Amino acid sequence: MTVQRPVPATGLLVSDVDSTFLTQEVIELVAEHAGVRDQVEEITTAAMRGELDFAQSLRARVALLAGLEESVLAEVRAVLVPTPGALELVRRAKEAGWVTALVSGGFHEVIDELAAQVGIDHVRANRFEIVQGRFTGRVTGPIIDGAAKRRTLEELARRHGVPAARIVAMGDGANDREMLAAAGTGIAFRAKPALREVADVVIDGPSLLEAWPRLEAAAAHR
Repeated sequence: MTVQRPVPATGLLVSDVDSTFLTQEVIELVAEHAGVRDQVEEITTAAMRGELDFAQSLRARVALLAGLEESVLAEVRAVLVPTPGALELVRRAKEAGWVTALVSGGFHEVIDELAAQVGIDHVRANRFEIVQGRFTGRVTGPIIDGAAKRRTLEELARRHGVPAARIVAMGDGANDREMLAAAGTGIAFRAKPALREVADVVIDGPSLLEAWPRLEAAAAHR
């Protein structure tokens, strides 16, 4: 009997979610239902510029959601808008044998359903603490900050046997710096200055499909 070995992955594509894979910031969509969107946007903007510690900023934003009904999550999932080219990029990557992952400072409760529909292989994100159908204003489990994003990328690379040269990471904010630095190709998508300065590639156009030639180039590193 012949034992078939798993086919090695062509590469690893890791993307941030808020304002990268999606056009929106998930926590701001949730905050709108609580009537605190402006306050949350202000904190988010400062964090993405690198002016605030990400974990501290996340806790501050989630605290503003205390008491909100869990049912709003379905409404938020219904209005998610993938960035132009994002779904096509994932489709092409998967057809070419790439492992795909979303690594986000956002939330599983909002992201997971879309990721499953698209066929994303791995999702790593935060989780809201919800008790008796209402937000407590806290997160549960470890916070997915910049260091956690990098560690996730490295863990997935080891798991799938992908060398750094065939890893492409995409993001837009300061908390993506470590993840992009650990990838063979780091792509800053419509990004804040704090991320542009460490990126290998900067995309300012509206479509994530502009990243596809970078995946093709990375796949050539064998």
